Amino acid sequence: MSYIHVDNVVKEFKVVRREKGLKNALKSLFRREYETVTAVDHISFEIGKGELVGYIGPNGAGKSTTIKMLSGILVPTAGTITVDGFIPHLNREENARRIGVVFGQRSSLEWDLPMEETFDLFQKIYRIDEKVYKRNVEFYVELFEMQSFLKRPVRQLSLGQKMRAEIAVALLHDPEILYLDEPTIGLDVVAKNQIRQFIKEINSEKKITLMLTTHDMDDIEQICERIIMIDKGKVLYDGSLEKFKEKYGGEYTVTVDFAQAEEGREVDPRLKLVSDEGNRKVYAAHRSIIETTDALRYFIDNFEVSHLNIREADIEDVVRNAYVKG
Repeated sequence: MSYIHVDNVVKEFKVVRREKGLKNALKSLFRREYETVTAVDHISFEIGKGELVGYIGPNGAGKSTTIKMLSGILVPTAGTITVDGFIPHLNREENARRIGVVFGQRSSLEWDLPMEETFDLFQKIYRIDEKVYKRNVEFYVELFEMQSFLKRPVRQLSLGQKMRAEIAVALLHDPEILYLDEPTIGLDVVAKNQIRQFIKEINSEKKITLMLTTHDMDDIEQICERIIMIDKGKVLYDGSLEKFKEKYGGEYTVTVDFAQAEEGREVDPRLKLVSDEGNRKVYAAHRSIIETTDALRYFIDNFEVSHLNIREADIEDVVRNAYVKG
């Protein structure tokens, strides 16, 4: 049964039409012309309780607009959204109790307050029962390893520490759903890996439904089993990450170090030569034409080789290919 239900949703914005030139700029001061921009264009998807879903797309694809509609901040122009049976924008208070939202580029923390006092502030905002509050503070302080910076003002925290604090605060009131918008943006490699691990633990320990938007494809590959891809306001793909790779990936290269010169000798036409450096050659292929194991076996059986290496297309290559194919 779906927990988040999005059915044929459209979101349009009315924006001022801007034209080049001083004359048009002066004209717009007295009479503005508007145009309609479609940010989300008839999208539909369902997310089950406890799922961890990646929601990806280029800038301007409609990801943040979708999150804002799910949060009840924006009202759909058309279509319906329900979260656990509630329509977010018509039941804002009830919806707010059920969700946590973290925007990687917009902080919800008070810069001059230490985290201890920030927790107290959010207890009052969400009217969290004292027993629940103490239990959750203890749990998330330990999970996110926050003991060392609880007494420091937020402005003195590193980006990784701030993000841990943001997520902890968003979870303080026991939401059933967590929307994460670019949670690893600007973080170093170590901090990114910590946040990814924390996200997986939250989903596993608390069974919280998680929807993650990000431009970092390593986030998707390390965290999500299912992805929804959106572009120009439309859903391009909705399914497992593995099937996504099968559908839009499949390209790979074989680097071969020949034991002796093989100039002029023909190679299986399914393997395209893309780099020639003497005895080292690189061939490109696609798994739909020849499997990686067959390519390796071909070189081993037909040539004297000193080294073989297969490089599969990484997740960014696969995503790029998906956008090109549309």
